[in-house]
Amino acid sequence: MLDCLIVGGGPAGLTAAIYLARFHLSIRVVDAGNSRAALIPCTRNHAGFPDGISGEELIARMTAQAQKYGAAIDTGRVTRLAAIGGGFEAEWGCGPVNARTVLLATGVTNRRPPMDEALHDEALARGLIRYCPICDGYEVTDKKVGVIGDDSHGVAEAMFLRGFTADLTLVAPDTRQRKLDAQDWHRLEEFGIGAADGPVTDVRLERDAIVLVTAAGEHQFDSVYPALGSDVHSGLAKMLGVALAPDGCIKVDAHQRASVPGVYAAGDVVKGLDQISHAMGEGGVAATTIRNDLASQSPLLR
Repeated sequence: MLDCLIVGGGPAGLTAAIYLARFHLSIRVVDAGNSRAALIPCTRNHAGFPDGISGEELIARMTAQAQKYGAAIDTGRVTRLAAIGGGFEAEWGCGPVNARTVLLATGVTNRRPPMDEALHDEALARGLIRYCPICDGYEVTDKKVGVIGDDSHGVAEAMFLRGFTADLTLVAPDTRQRKLDAQDWHRLEEFGIGAADGPVTDVRLERDAIVLVTAAGEHQFDSVYPALGSDVHSGLAKMLGVALAPDGCIKVDAHQRASVPGVYAAGDVVKGLDQISHAMGEGGVAATTIRNDLASQSPLLR
């Protein structure tokens, strides 16, 4: 019987694993290998790395740190999670594993523009496609930037990027910018943000540029931000009957407790700022809460 099963090996899950292992608790991390953080070519917002660090290297360092203190880390996808006998039982291809508590740090997946995976990953590595203007808006200062979107979310992303560059165009992913209301159009016009009809039928990479191919013509940019939303990985939470927000994120209290006793959540699967630092903070809070909640049920003696 584990003290805690952590599902997800991104910044939130691994931070919690480091804390919990150093609390001398028995834990296991199960990671499906699709952390968004691992896809980041270089993050320069992470404190302590003035020249930046790749997401892959950061995850590798955090994994090694958790393992140093005794955290077991498995590669796999949890396919079943159930509350059983005052604890939880999970399966990910190695037979059932039981735990007193569960931390869900399963994250989200960005919705991508229409392009094959290899081309997408190349564009991401070269900074031609970016997903987080909070993370890397600085890198597109005074550059020509496209935002793929046709709703208020796309307008909001373009408005945020307007603080870095004046050369911005909102490109509809489907046909026309029909989802924009009068206020959206006013904001675009007021701040000099262009708007182009879609649909975006293809994406092409050139030496130093990315080209969005639409029915109305081609648009070349230095970088493109897809503002197409994301898919929340809350399937395991649904299996347990955990309360979710309308967008699918897991609802938690100030200490990262979910609505089902013994279940906790941290990182992007929880509504909040999708940032590495924020996910790590939630991981630390969740781990400390788990430790204290377990101690309140029975003393944690060595």
